[in-house]
Amino acid sequence: MQFYRTILLAFFVCASLLSQAQQKPFIISYVTAGSKALPDPNLITHINYAFGHVDKTFNGVMISNEPRLREVVAMKKKSPHLKVLLSIGGWGSGRFSEMAATAENRRAFAKDCQRIVKTIDLDGIDLDWEYPSSSESGISSSPDDIDNFTLLMQEIRKAIGKKKLLTLATLADAKYIDFKGIDPYIDFVNVMMYDVTLPPFLHNSLYRSERSGRVTLVEAMEAHMNAGVKKEKLVMGIPFYGRGNKKQTPDYVMFKDYAKLSGFEEKWDDVAKVPYLQDDTGTLVFTFENVESLKLKAAYIKAQGLLGAMYWEFSGDDDQLSMSKALYESLN
Repeated sequence: MQFYRTILLAFFVCASLLSQAQQKPFIISYVTAGSKALPDPNLITHINYAFGHVDKTFNGVMISNEPRLREVVAMKKKSPHLKVLLSIGGWGSGRFSEMAATAENRRAFAKDCQRIVKTIDLDGIDLDWEYPSSSESGISSSPDDIDNFTLLMQEIRKAIGKKKLLTLATLADAKYIDFKGIDPYIDFVNVMMYDVTLPPFLHNSLYRSERSGRVTLVEAMEAHMNAGVKKEKLVMGIPFYGRGNKKQTPDYVMFKDYAKLSGFEEKWDDVAKVPYLQDDTGTLVFTFENVESLKLKAAYIKAQGLLGAMYWEFSGDDDQLSMSKALYESLN
């Protein structure tokens, strides 16, 4: 009898350890085709390579700077835990609507995704169509895009198989996607919790304050869960950059460069839990992320049991990897 009790105890211990291992937060770094630096693989779990695009015949994938992608994939030789995905799309990347409109094009596109995954040794595909049924970024669209997107995800999953990852990037508001429809086919959802509004409002609030933009991080997570995404599939997007008002400050400034902005006062919104810069009239002119706000967001991820964090993009970090290290240490 004691023997069986010992075996049973060992089983529960192993199950507990396995559960803990599975609960380790994901940290997903975007690496771009035009950058040169590579992230420290010890501080991340995944890399999304940006970008691939729908080709001009609407039935295949074009990769920006393929040698750079292969350089990223080569990191797995020394860091076998690392997963590398090709992110297809991005703001202003079009031809999705035409590609997804027919079964023939969807199958051909999915087959090309399969080819790329196999030949380049990728761990999956990330879809960043911004956004199905919307022409906000200047791309073509159709009211049928949302349903066609679901069919496309089904086709890609069928092509790449169950062992490869299939993910997507989504608008913070959780619009434009049938999340219940795609749920059987996807592994997780990267919520782009940034760029929701420009100055004089904050683009990346954790909680709502009078300075917050269209949606806060908490509201974005709630919107996705209400739309049908399980919290265990939610990855929170964090910006390694800030946005300016284009008059007194540049539109886009990386974290490593924001200290160069002079003539402004750095302030802290203690309700929204993010920093900002204001001019001598008290007007918010620059909204950004720093180590302190990042740590609070990481704490929220852990407290809520979310899958992890994603950030755009690695080259925004400073030489000391202040943001990358803070995120890893806060989540682990």
